[in-house]
Amino acid sequence: MEKVKNDPRNADYTKRGIPPIVQISENAKILIVGQAPGRKVEETLIPFNDASGVTLRKWLGIDDKTFYSDQIAILPMDFYYPGKGKSGDLPPRKFMAAYHDELRALMPNIELTILVGKYAVDHTLKKDKEPTLTETVHEYARYLPTYFPIVHPSPLNFGWRKKNPWFEQEVVPALQKRVKEILDNKKTAGS
Repeated sequence: MEKVKNDPRNADYTKRGIPPIVQISENAKILIVGQAPGRKVEETLIPFNDASGVTLRKWLGIDDKTFYSDQIAILPMDFYYPGKGKSGDLPPRKFMAAYHDELRALMPNIELTILVGKYAVDHTLKKDKEPTLTETVHEYARYLPTYFPIVHPSPLNFGWRKKNPWFEQEVVPALQKRVKEILDNKKTAGS
């Protein structure tokens, strides 16, 4: 994390006292690869501490205590809020992805990586993804047991969710089931 903070491209954040907004644990069983922290998250320095996070926790079927425990790791495509654009937040800065492999290596117990949104899907699945994010999410089972692609839980995606009811009818229950299996297995293994 010192290397990230000392990267000259992150100097503005470091000067303002903003650390990389991630959640990493060598005990984590589930890794969430998101987009980038939003403005509200930057203010609180807590990953997914916003409306998107409320929806994501609902989709995962877990409470705040579990979400912010050492069982869950959060590694966004950008560890800082990239700023506001014309139609929402700016995309994650591409160079930040270079830190993923090194940080991922610190988490040897990951059983499932949840890819949240287009940036995470594109970076991780590369040419193995379907032509569109919708198709990739619809074909989520193809990427199991390693990856589980989902749309971003942003309130801005409400229209997409309304147009694609299969997501909350089929994909979300499958995601909740897989998350529960992994977390229950950890509890059993640790007791």
